[in-house]
Amino acid sequence: MEGMSAMSMEEAQELLAGRDLIAIGARGDDERRRRHGTRTTFVRVFEVHVDAVPRTFPATAEAGEIRVIGRPHSVDAAVAAVTRALTLAAGASVTAFSLADLVDLAAGRLPELFASLRAGGLELVAEAPIDMLQDAAGVIRMAHDAGLMVPRVTVHAGSTDPAELIGRIRDLQAAVGGIRAFAPLPRTSSIAHPSTGYDDVRLVATARLLADNIESIQVDWARYGPKLAQVALTMGADDVDSVSALQGDLGRRRSPLEEIKGNIKAAGLEPVERDGHYKVRA
Repeated sequence: MEGMSAMSMEEAQELLAGRDLIAIGARGDDERRRRHGTRTTFVRVFEVHVDAVPRTFPATAEAGEIRVIGRPHSVDAAVAAVTRALTLAAGASVTAFSLADLVDLAAGRLPELFASLRAGGLELVAEAPIDMLQDAAGVIRMAHDAGLMVPRVTVHAGSTDPAELIGRIRDLQAAVGGIRAFAPLPRTSSIAHPSTGYDDVRLVATARLLADNIESIQVDWARYGPKLAQVALTMGADDVDSVSALQGDLGRRRSPLEEIKGNIKAAGLEPVERDGHYKVRA
C-alpha cells in the first residue's frame, strides 16, 4: 500500500519508550484511517472445546466463526473435533487450534497432521502464537502446502522487547504471506511485569505503524473488555475478535451484537461484521 515509508526498529523502540500517549495514538490512528477509513470489522465467535463439541448450536446464538479450542490429545481426536464442528457450523467458518499445540502434537510429523486436518475439512488454523513457535515461517509453509490457511498471529506471553517481536511478525509476513490480522496484546498476563491500559494501547499503535505489511491490527473483545477495545480502535486497531455469539436474556438492545456496534459507532467508526474467513457477512 502506498503511503508512509516503513518504520524502522529504532523508531518503534523510541515510540514504545515515549510517554506522549496522545501523539503515539494519533500516529496509529492516522495510519489505521489511511488504510481502512472508518471501517471497523468484528467477528462473533462461538468457542467449542476439542473434547466437548456440542451436537447442536444454541438457539440464542449466532456466529460468524466456530472456533475449536483446547489441545487435542491425539491426531484422531483433533480430526474428529473438526468434523463435529463443521457439522455444527452449518456453513459458518470453522477455525481450530493453536499452531503451537499442533507442533507439539505432531511430534515431528507436521505434514501428516496438517494433511489429516485438511482431509477432515479444516481450512483455517485459529491462531499462530509467534512467541511459542521456534520456526514460525517453516511451520506456516507446511500448513500452506497442506492447504491450511493461518490468517491470525497472536502473542502468548509478550516480550521484554515488543518492537523486536513486532518486527519478527513483519518479517514472517514477508516470508510466508497469508496473515490477515495481528493481535499484539498478550494472551496471558505477566505477574512479574504486568501491563497497564496505557502500555496496551501504546503497543497497539506501535504494532499498526511497524507491522506495515499486515492488513489488520486486532483487539480481543472478550479478553480485554469493551472499554480498552474501544480506545484501541482509536489508536490503530481496526478489527475486534471474540465478540460473544450468545444473545443472552437481556433483550436485543443489550445483546453483544448491539453492544459492539454501539461501541464502534461511539468511537466515530463504522461497524462491519465478518466471518472467520475475513469476509463480510450479509
